[in-house]
Amino acid sequence: MACLLGNGLLAQIYLLFLLLDAGSHVQPVHGGLRAEGLVEGTTEVISHSQGLVARLEGLLVLGNNSDISLRVETVDADEVKVIQAHMLVLSLQSRVFEEMLRNRNSSTLVLRETAECTAVFEKFIRYLYCGELTLQLDQATPLHRLATKYGISSLQQGLTQYMSQNLASDSLGGHVVGWYQYAVSVGDTALKDNCLQFLSWNLSSVLQSAEWPSVSVELLITLLQRSDLVLKNELELFEALETWLTQNDPDTLTAENALRLVRYAMIPPRELFRLQRQSPVMTRYHESVRDLLYMSYQFHSASPLQLAKFFDVNCSLFVPRNYLSPMWGSQWIISNPARDDRSTSFQTQLSPSGFDSSKRVTWNALFSPRWLPLSLRPMYTEQGAMQPPRPDGGNGIARPRIIITPATSSADFAGVSFQKTVLILTKQKNKLVVRHIFGFHQSTEEVGDFLAGVDLQYRTSEYLVDGSLYLHIIVKPIYQTLIATKK
Repeated sequence: MACLLGNGLLAQIYLLFLLLDAGSHVQPVHGGLRAEGLVEGTTEVISHSQGLVARLEGLLVLGNNSDISLRVETVDADEVKVIQAHMLVLSLQSRVFEEMLRNRNSSTLVLRETAECTAVFEKFIRYLYCGELTLQLDQATPLHRLATKYGISSLQQGLTQYMSQNLASDSLGGHVVGWYQYAVSVGDTALKDNCLQFLSWNLSSVLQSAEWPSVSVELLITLLQRSDLVLKNELELFEALETWLTQNDPDTLTAENALRLVRYAMIPPRELFRLQRQSPVMTRYHESVRDLLYMSYQFHSASPLQLAKFFDVNCSLFVPRNYLSPMWGSQWIISNPARDDRSTSFQTQLSPSGFDSSKRVTWNALFSPRWLPLSLRPMYTEQGAMQPPRPDGGNGIARPRIIITPATSSADFAGVSFQKTVLILTKQKNKLVVRHIFGFHQSTEEVGDFLAGVDLQYRTSEYLVDGSLYLHIIVKPIYQTLIATKK
């Protein structure tokens, strides 16, 4: 359960309080200072906002001095709710209400809402009076819908923030997919982008959730097109797509378009053979993906240099996603990351190709919690005198740094370049989720903005899990550079 607060509500409806309770007196503030105790020239604030909110809530609950009845009728149902309200409050908070009240024909305003919105309508009206409300996950969407419909921007923004901060929360049937599709329907770009990022960076858990079959065609295609998906491997994605197709039974064109977005070249040949023999979906749509399977088998049987002579390798079929399989990286948990430099080593397969299945690359990773850019380090003259650091517009504060380099070079590297990716995992709602992804340019050994501005000194940092920094390093072999050498 969460609480949302409004901005500027008390100032807006202070006039109402005076009008409805003109005979009341201002009650003393507990702990207030007497005039003789003030130092000359100082300013103090005397507030009775809590008492004011309580009085306004009382007006709503008791219906005192009510001048309008809100009759909330449920669409496609017989449920009706009647709320005694005050036109001044409604008009101050909502231009939509102001217009409706101006054009009303009686002392009753009839509103038609869905069953979900009707269920939370009293909470919504209470927010207009008190500037706050409590809610649960399943109430966020109908409240957001009401805030959007009646133009309550403060509530709308507060709910968008609440939903963005609770994407990792547990719910019986899942909620992120529903929130994404709702955000698309109402045009909430911030919420849509936050949901899509969460779905992409934590896709494995989504694929196994009860809400996966409810993914819309638009969202399915959007996800399948992305290269930043974080999941175990490409086979996991195909099997999840198979489940979606089986349960939704879309039209042939939709099914073919989705299946052609699977990166079959990233699936080992033995698994491709198994899918061709055992997958009902593959059997049904085999002709639609025959060319992709053929190219994938060719990919697994030749070296990258040979492959580039016959195929355009600058296509998504040959680009790995962010696979969590040990074949492509390693998790690295750094306890007390602000203490000193750390290093680790791990191995990856040279490339996703079956041709290179027995070849390994050893990588060295160095983490430094307090690296100072070269432009900010002290300089020494030929006589040994120390010069002040060169100005570069920075704040001069050391920042975390990570460097990833191959332990050896090899002729096998010909035709293969490596994209290094670092996932930062944090705990949200007692669940490990990917918070940020840092990508290295192919020709560099480190990323310039790695954890820039993040203070790792505090164990309570939102980037740490129980005082430790959780990283997952992924090395993605890519062949795009071969295009330049093609004739």
